[in-house]
Amino acid sequence: MPQRKTADARRVIEEVRRLPSTRVKVAVTDIDGVLRGKYLHKEKFLAAAESGFGFCNVVFGWDAGDAPYDNAVWTGWHTGFPDALVQLDLASFRRVPWDGGVPFFLGDFVEASGAPNPVCPRQVYKRVLARAGKLGFEVLTGLEYEWFNFRETPQSMAAKHYVAPTPITPGMFGYSLTRAGQNQPYFQALMEELEEFRVPIEGLHTETGPGVYEAAILYAAGVESGDRGVLFKQSAKDIGQRFGIMPSFMAKWSTQYPGCSGHVHQSLSDGKKRDGARNLFYDARHPHRMSKLFESYLAGQLALLEDIQCLYAPTVNSYKRLVDGMWAPVKRSWGVDNRTATLRVIPGSPKSTRLESRCPGSDSNPYLALAACVGAGLWGIEKGMKLKDAPLTGDAAKAAKIPRLPRSLNEATANLKRSKVAPELFGETFVEHFVRTREWEWRQYQDAVTDWEMKRYFEII
Repeated sequence: MPQRKTADARRVIEEVRRLPSTRVKVAVTDIDGVLRGKYLHKEKFLAAAESGFGFCNVVFGWDAGDAPYDNAVWTGWHTGFPDALVQLDLASFRRVPWDGGVPFFLGDFVEASGAPNPVCPRQVYKRVLARAGKLGFEVLTGLEYEWFNFRETPQSMAAKHYVAPTPITPGMFGYSLTRAGQNQPYFQALMEELEEFRVPIEGLHTETGPGVYEAAILYAAGVESGDRGVLFKQSAKDIGQRFGIMPSFMAKWSTQYPGCSGHVHQSLSDGKKRDGARNLFYDARHPHRMSKLFESYLAGQLALLEDIQCLYAPTVNSYKRLVDGMWAPVKRSWGVDNRTATLRVIPGSPKSTRLESRCPGSDSNPYLALAACVGAGLWGIEKGMKLKDAPLTGDAAKAAKIPRLPRSLNEATANLKRSKVAPELFGETFVEHFVRTREWEWRQYQDAVTDWEMKRYFEII
């Protein structure tokens, strides 16, 4: 379906037309947050910019290992995996510095009528953003990612059967300038090339663990923040391979070390431009500088945490991160500048006061993690919810009266499946489809024989 061209869209199309490159790179995001894409000839792109193009809907019908789901309804063997329509978002235009400056665009899956595709993660987050817009809010979010870096390649890891990868640096050395300097070309490339790619990094440092980094991506309004999250993870992998480095964003690769988070910082503004937007979370009269609106937003996230947790922790491995003593939240809690709590209120200036959701892991789909955070918060505002409990101080994991969060993907998926609110926030079709994909993922895990089982039972039993 042809899309209406704004002046900005026409300018983008003309810029691409003038570039010497004859190819354009386009991508969409699957259920797991993995970029799936292709190169188009420039002439094909110019036609696609007008009317969209077909992309096999199998990207929503298979898992991270390209195995088709046997339980999906929306697409599967029974549908023949037809093409779905992708509409390129011309506002997502970038040029890829490490790929010869090739033009790059993200796309949304849409129905033939032009309506949003119900299972497309980017569209799910846009649905939540539209809800915020109707309430008069502009959503501002920023993502932080931790990830481990290894002196490996896909071939070397396969040869090792994914056992004992070699980190780029040894030992526990968080915030280390020494460790950063030992891989300075990679560190520098991440900062400088991602800036050129319109994924600005606000801060980059080593975390505690061998070869682990943390990046804070500069906050943005609307869907742009999700775009930056998806593109950051892909870009780190693209840049890393040039230095013989293989990044991993799985939640936890070793029982010895803390896992990798994907924290979400968020606030709401009134969106006014003339006098500057006002942070609606800030109230100077409150002891924690929290407005009543902020309290309701936080209360909504607390109330729905168990319902939406598998959007934050979507893999079997996610729950290996959520254990005691490993810097990850294990209970439904909130605190003021308390990093042991699941929800951390950051009282700052009229500009910087915000909420940090610490449950999401680096393995989460950025669009779905954002949709879960913001959707639950907006629901709390709509319901006029109030905070029932005082903020926790000290180690939230040791709060005796608060039950633990789900310990497995199976348990978290069951919570989402029976949620009454999730279909309202994210769409009934999406929730049903996502639940079925997680049930499939759990079934694959149940059927697998692991190294742990071999070591524990092979000789002894």
